[in-house]
Amino acid sequence: MSNENQNPIYSSRWNGAQRRIGITGGIASGKSSVGAFLKENKGIPLLDADIYAHEALEPNQIATTAVIKRYGQKVTDQIQDQPPALNRSLLGKIIFSSCKERLWLEELIHPIVEKRFQKELANKKNLSKVALIIPLLFEAELTSLCSEIWVVKCNLNQQYERLFKRDGLNKIEAKQRIEAQWPLEKKLCLADVVIDNSGGFREWEDQINSLF
Repeated sequence: MSNENQNPIYSSRWNGAQRRIGITGGIASGKSSVGAFLKENKGIPLLDADIYAHEALEPNQIATTAVIKRYGQKVTDQIQDQPPALNRSLLGKIIFSSCKERLWLEELIHPIVEKRFQKELANKKNLSKVALIIPLLFEAELTSLCSEIWVVKCNLNQQYERLFKRDGLNKIEAKQRIEAQWPLEKKLCLADVVIDNSGGFREWEDQINSLF
C-alpha cells in the first residue's frame, strides 16, 4: 500500500447522507465530459472548481489584486475606464514555467475555491446527489468534500492530442501543464472508481450507467 493510501489526508471521505461524487484525473482526460453526462443524463447538480478559480481571478477580486501586485502590468489587459483584467494566457506562461510561481498561485486560489465549494454544498444540502469536478482534488487535499472519488483516465498521447486541439498549446506548453499535476498513476491508486476514457467515443457511458 502506498504512503498516500495510508495518509488520512488522501483517504478521508465525506460520510454524510448526501452522495458526493468527486471527479478528477489528468488534464484533458475527459473530466468535463463525465460531469456533463451526470448533469444532463442523471440530473445531478455539478460544481466545478475551474469555474470557481476563474471567478476568483475576475477584475476587482482580492486574488486578482494579489496577482497584479506580484507580477505587475505584464499580466494585465488594461481597458480605458475599466478595472485591470488579467491576461490569463500571459499569466499561464509564468505559472507553468515556474514551480515556485505555480505553487504561490495555488496557495492563493485553493482556499477561495474550497470556501466556494463549502458554500455551494451548504446550499444543496437537501439534495441526494451532487458531483464536484476538482482537477487538483488530491493536490489541494479536498478529498474530505467527497463521499467517493472517480478518476477519469486516458493515455498520455491522448492528453497531448487534446491539449493541442482544445487549447492550441505547443508540445512544451502541453508538457508543462501535464507535469504540473500529480502523475495519473498516482491518482489512480487513490481512486474509488476509475472511468476509462481511452477507448472509443464515450464508451465510458455504459460504465457510469452501471454505477447508478
